[in-house]
Amino acid sequence: MRSTLERPPERVCAAFGGDIGVVSALPDSTAWRCGDLVLKPVSDRSRTLWTARALEHAEDPGLRIAKPVRASDGRWIVGDWSAWRYVSGTAENHVDGAMLAAVKLHRATADLPRPDFLSARDDLDAVADRIAWEELDRPLDEAKGGRWFEVLAPSRRPIKLPLQVAHGELLAGVLFDGDAAPGIVDFVPYFRPGEWGAAIVAVDAMAWGGATGELLDRWAHLPEWPQLLLRAVLFRLAANALNPRSTGAALDGLRAAAREVSAIL
Repeated sequence: MRSTLERPPERVCAAFGGDIGVVSALPDSTAWRCGDLVLKPVSDRSRTLWTARALEHAEDPGLRIAKPVRASDGRWIVGDWSAWRYVSGTAENHVDGAMLAAVKLHRATADLPRPDFLSARDDLDAVADRIAWEELDRPLDEAKGGRWFEVLAPSRRPIKLPLQVAHGELLAGVLFDGDAAPGIVDFVPYFRPGEWGAAIVAVDAMAWGGATGELLDRWAHLPEWPQLLLRAVLFRLAANALNPRSTGAALDGLRAAAREVSAIL
């Protein structure tokens, strides 16, 4: 298996039309900048191909969406690398900006079909998602979030919103650069109501970004907001309970988010 820190070969940069003389590792990432391109190692070909096709045509004037780049022979993947247009900025704690980006992104991608590979996913987050949405029942460690899950789960009610592709990890993946529109550089797809992606942002911001219940009030106009927040916090609690490497600090944050969500149910 390739090291995640391995530099992309010059032939890969050249195949995508990048500047092979300017290659540098991006901070806190396995990706590399190659001129005006970003090269990412491919670990899941199905997801990479889906993301390329999904973001190729996604447009919203209020977002800077990193577009995929084809190689000179038309391929999206060369030598286990994919290429994307560079989008400037850094991940910052602009929670309302990330919330707005979530709403805009899901409107721009509302017509995408369900990715075929989602059914085969059996990773921790995929399992936690199914547990939160009552598609799977599995014991959860009470000391790592299972107890809070048990307390909140009975409040679930049917949600009458259409299903679509929804981004489940947006808060840490939105880039901000001054007054420029938020940048979107990846897509972690689930098939849930679009507004669930914003609910995930809100829960993550309360758990680990210092946001308070006032954030929930500011976005209470979103449809089915309390129930989507409930699914979002149940998702995170289940993932924490299933994760053998979860920490006490992570659970402390989730408890705080759970208390804020329970107050509006």
